[in-house]
Amino acid sequence: MSTKSTADGCCKTPPVGLRMTRRNGIFAAAALMIAGTSTLGCSSMWRRDDDDSADAKLEKLLKVPKAPDLVREAAVPKGLHSVRVDGVALVNRLVATGGAPEPSILRDELVEQMRRHDVANPNHVLESSETALVEVRGVIPPGARTGDPMDLLVVAPVQSHVRDLHGGWLMETRLRHQQMLRNSLRKSEPLAVGQGPLLTRADTTPGTDDSLRTKAIVIAGGRVIENRDLGLILRPEFQHVKMAAAIAQAINRRFFFFDGTERRGIAEPLEDDYIKIEVHPRYRRNQYRMMEVARAIGVKPESAETQQRLADLGQKLADPETSADAALQLEGMGESAIPTLVDALEQDNPELRFYVAEALAYLDRDEALPPLESAIADSPAFRFPGLLAIEGMDGSAAVETLRRLMDQPSLETRYGAFCAIRRRPDGASVLAGQNVSGQFRLFTVPCSCQPAIVVSLRESPEIVMFGPDETIDVTHPLFGPGGLLIKQDPENPGQLRINRFLPGEDDRLAIVPANLTALIHGIADVGGGYGDVVTVLREAKDSGFLQQQLAMDPLPEPMRTYHRDEAEDQDSVADDESSAEVDG
Repeated sequence: MSTKSTADGCCKTPPVGLRMTRRNGIFAAAALMIAGTSTLGCSSMWRRDDDDSADAKLEKLLKVPKAPDLVREAAVPKGLHSVRVDGVALVNRLVATGGAPEPSILRDELVEQMRRHDVANPNHVLESSETALVEVRGVIPPGARTGDPMDLLVVAPVQSHVRDLHGGWLMETRLRHQQMLRNSLRKSEPLAVGQGPLLTRADTTPGTDDSLRTKAIVIAGGRVIENRDLGLILRPEFQHVKMAAAIAQAINRRFFFFDGTERRGIAEPLEDDYIKIEVHPRYRRNQYRMMEVARAIGVKPESAETQQRLADLGQKLADPETSADAALQLEGMGESAIPTLVDALEQDNPELRFYVAEALAYLDRDEALPPLESAIADSPAFRFPGLLAIEGMDGSAAVETLRRLMDQPSLETRYGAFCAIRRRPDGASVLAGQNVSGQFRLFTVPCSCQPAIVVSLRESPEIVMFGPDETIDVTHPLFGPGGLLIKQDPENPGQLRINRFLPGEDDRLAIVPANLTALIHGIADVGGGYGDVVTVLREAKDSGFLQQQLAMDPLPEPMRTYHRDEAEDQDSVADDESSAEVDG
């Protein structure tokens, strides 16, 4: 674009370079001011009062807002929500329990996918009784990174002729975020992929509801293929490039890590109103808390006023109404706040001690471990956040604390502590699990409490036995899924015969000792999978063959409420809720 002037000297077109390419209040306003005032000879078009007004507006836009005390006064979080992803897929390896899908949009979509993958005659494949069309659903958490696993929900459509998904294998599918916009279904690019063995609701739930046979999960069967970023959006009155930089600098003073040989902060200002936040490794499984702590950081560097702020926050720690927020602010201050937090551990109130200990745990201080251990053992409301805080702590003291918690009477405390160890980088060296046919893991955990068997329904397919490996007394034949038959071996007392009969295949036989570990390995030896083992355990419990307590995924639940005046009642209520999935 060129600039041309008329005889009276006034410009017909704006100067070069003033085309606005993005929303930025400061530079857009400045460009408009230049366009109207800087070109020589154009000043005759403006009255003096308008010129003064324009200068005042420009000065206001260029002025850096006054820094707030805390980041949260100037910014709100972005990206702290889960994203649901959906897809359609094919399940195979069914034993005459599949069925042809009715003509539908889902069938058309699956046929098109199969053609893109060079599947010969896809409609013929869908007509087989060994396959089934299913809908697949997953949830990507905030801050997820490429390669992160996630559980998948698999459901056969209501109009489907599928009778049972047990034993099926979900073939690879791509999952997308879907949303209705203007009466039209819009789909994103693929955000996750999924595949793996199915575990049906009927495998884990007693009853005769046939609909449970067409609903299943694939434990850790999904993989995220696109990062989900977190961020902070500045409020309008604080939107300025220098303010965004100041807030990012404040956050990076507290949160940084070493990427190879380089120290790098987690905050990066990308706009005058947006700061990208990377999840710090210490908060990898608790990005919600990381964002709350980041927003509780003071914008100004530490100064002579820091000691007064520490004293004020120390007083707030003693008040139940303000203690949780004060602990977050002190955690945001980092090393300088440790003495204040350690002193506050002397309080008698268990709720206040927990908030203080939780903050110290995220600062990797071993002083946090005794009060956290007591809170987890005594109060269901503190189990989930307490175990999460210990899980990420460095050092052997954290592992020993979790070991002791695995010996608690509460089964959800035991299994919650077990999962916290398993997720740690050193978990494999602490828990000596057995790989069963490459399909799931079997763990035996010494325990002085009541023996129990736990079946996992999320994160990792696993069976955990708390206590010794006890015998299983099969007094009459036990029929399992997939042609399984289990009975006492008449020729070898104390032995079990495990037969599997499948149409079109040779019969399989395994003779094993009559104990739980041998039974699980024997089912795998005859070709059984995780779903077969879980179903047999449930049927054995219902038949009275198992004396141990059997629980399906008894993990502590988040977002429980701590009732200050009714702590004992809440403890009993929560324990009742946690045993809802427990047999025996």
